[in-house]
Amino acid sequence: MSSGISRRAVLLGAAAVATAAGPLASATRASAAERQARAARTPKVLVIGLDGAMIRRIKDADAPNLDALMAAGVTAPSALYSNPMAPTSSGPGWSTLITGVWPDKHKVVNNEFTGADFAAYPDFLTRAETANPALKTYAVASWNPVTDVIFSAKVDERVSTPAAEYDVGTTKRAVARVKADVDAVFVHLDNVDHAGHASGNASQAYLDALHGVDTQVGEILAAVKSRATYGNEDWLVMITADHGHTATGGHGGNSWDERQTFLIATGAGLPAGVTRYDVKMPDVAVSALVHLGVGIDPAWKLDGRAVQQPVTDPFDSLRGTLQKAVDETGIGADVLGFTHVAPAGWSVDNSRMGTGGVTEWRGWSFTTDEFWTKAEKGQERELNVRARGVFAVCDGDEWSDRAVTGTFDSTLVSPAFPVRAGQAATLTYTSYYRHEAPQKAEVLVSYGGGAPVSVKTYTANASSRVETIPLQVPAGATTAQVRFRYTGGNNWYWTIDGVNITA
Repeated sequence: MSSGISRRAVLLGAAAVATAAGPLASATRASAAERQARAARTPKVLVIGLDGAMIRRIKDADAPNLDALMAAGVTAPSALYSNPMAPTSSGPGWSTLITGVWPDKHKVVNNEFTGADFAAYPDFLTRAETANPALKTYAVASWNPVTDVIFSAKVDERVSTPAAEYDVGTTKRAVARVKADVDAVFVHLDNVDHAGHASGNASQAYLDALHGVDTQVGEILAAVKSRATYGNEDWLVMITADHGHTATGGHGGNSWDERQTFLIATGAGLPAGVTRYDVKMPDVAVSALVHLGVGIDPAWKLDGRAVQQPVTDPFDSLRGTLQKAVDETGIGADVLGFTHVAPAGWSVDNSRMGTGGVTEWRGWSFTTDEFWTKAEKGQERELNVRARGVFAVCDGDEWSDRAVTGTFDSTLVSPAFPVRAGQAATLTYTSYYRHEAPQKAEVLVSYGGGAPVSVKTYTANASSRVETIPLQVPAGATTAQVRFRYTGGNNWYWTIDGVNITA
């Protein structure tokens, strides 16, 4: 926790297969018999939040219960935003995880919750109660703002653990509650964050705190399995965190360590021992709602998607081909994170591209959050929150860090999408654009192999968003192809992800 609501003195205690979303989608397909068996069981959700925990340090700690969960399900490391969207602190972090939207929607940018818009974007337990008042919901937290502020009074029971009880009391209360009649539970445990502030993520004290919280997670899971009705229930268990910590202690800034979060998810239909890179913080709330049978209304404008319903994206298929840095020096020698080779069906037209510049960013590149944000911190690359996994980027600013000739002019060309002649269609894609003249970004569509027509131009900053562009397919055309053209020089950047045309 950063500055704001104070922390309490505490009791210090304390084989993954890398796949892209595409292969995982086939791995999660269940037989008709399996789906029928799951449908006969009652869906239940348990979310445990470990404040300030980092997945790479969990792997270093003595944490047998968390290790077992990773072996039994999906492990998904992820990264946060940073300022000016919001600092990497607990108020914004827990609000994002619990509401299913990023800080630019829920408006929490500090630990005082100034300007929070929970009326428009309520917590997932409130949404579940609204959809099905018969559900029994429960939330308990060691950091009281989680249950006093983020979760609404519509939740059946909210418990803010007294300071003197801290995580021991939170665990005891959670154990007692999950043994009773309950459908959806959220538990917040705080001691790892305390150790992070006091000693840093590189310390033995931090590892000891992870060991302690692992024991508490084990107690809660044992209570779930002790339920008399457990055999007739379908439990989705999710473990997550609101932010990371620096090696020496603290968070709130834009370093890679501070921006760390993760999701460990187990349950029927989720594959065992799989690592995914397409999962984001808002997915926790949406995954819980979907599991409980709550339909996601598009009018809610949630940013998450269900972890149990992976989406195949062609850019993610490139993860196994990503390379180490060539010219960039601040990324890390072992970080794999860029390629210029487009996925099958896609191409990059660099026929008008200038020469020289930084190799990694010469024309459209395919990269990851870690690789791209480490290239240059403090220039708002961390705000590319709605791209997932591997995404495409044009970065004239980084390209120009070495001598160049000419201008940056590169076009990303999609495959031909099937459409219906004379009918309406919709182009969707995730975009993040930071502008400086004379830079320009343009989206063009061609039908049936005809001349490209401009459908969208960016000449001003456009925050991370999912763009939805209506198209009118001409008579006689049965395909549509998209071109993303970026021109400029030593200016800023444009990212693209999740491109699709639906008829």
